[in-house]
Amino acid sequence: MGASQSTPQQDEKVFTPDTSLHFSEDVVNQLADHQASPEIPHDRQLTIDAHIRSRIQSELGRLQQEEERVREEIERALEKENLDRERSMAGEETAAGDATSAGSVRSSAALMGDLEELRQKIEKYHVRQNSEELSDVRTKGEEVVSCYKSHPATPLDCWKAVEDFRTSVAQVEQRYVNSLR
Repeated sequence: MGASQSTPQQDEKVFTPDTSLHFSEDVVNQLADHQASPEIPHDRQLTIDAHIRSRIQSELGRLQQEEERVREEIERALEKENLDRERSMAGEETAAGDATSAGSVRSSAALMGDLEELRQKIEKYHVRQNSEELSDVRTKGEEVVSCYKSHPATPLDCWKAVEDFRTSVAQVEQRYVNSLR
């Protein structure tokens, strides 16, 4: 039934040219060399190289992400370990009753709070240094200096500038003392 379709056909056709074909020795050598060492076409080689580069880049990106994830896990574990160690050390100190001593161990959260408090105090100090009150005191002080320079032989003529300077300093001191109360 279907056997006739799968059997090879026996009637091969061979064509013989009317004229003889002769190839130069260079063409024959080139064809022989090409068969001996098949080269990949340049376009195909570029495509393969680009594909390999893209796979390397994707693998490199994946490895970098994995490294970052592992680093974050290690940092979290170390942070947890440090906090546990601080808590246990602080617990031992409070159990011994030495929590109020100068050598007591404090947690990093308490130290961060202390640092923030110090930063606020420093900021207040800088604000006070730049305030108008202090600039007024500086101005009055400069007036005293310029008065003394302009009257080197008679410094008593600068009593008014000196008195203004003293008054402004006393006012600033009084405001500072009142702010501490």
